Amino acid sequence: MCLAVPGKIIEIRDEIATVDYDIEKRKGRIIDKKYKEGDYVIVQGGIVVQKVNKKEAEEALKLFKETVE
Repeated sequence: MCLAVPGKIIEIRDEIATVDYDIEKRKGRIIDKKYKEGDYVIVQGGIVVQKVNKKEAEEALKLFKETVE
């Protein structure tokens, strides 16, 4: 089973987004051009697949950090 945690796009170069999860940064390929820096997204299998509401994303990240720490 896989847990999808939202992260914030902090950089986009070509079609690769750097996504910040506060505790780590990962890369994801952007297939759909609708994403921009500052968006909160879900990355699945190395692909940016969904945009997430900022408030919901921040709440999920807070819970995730509490679980990991």
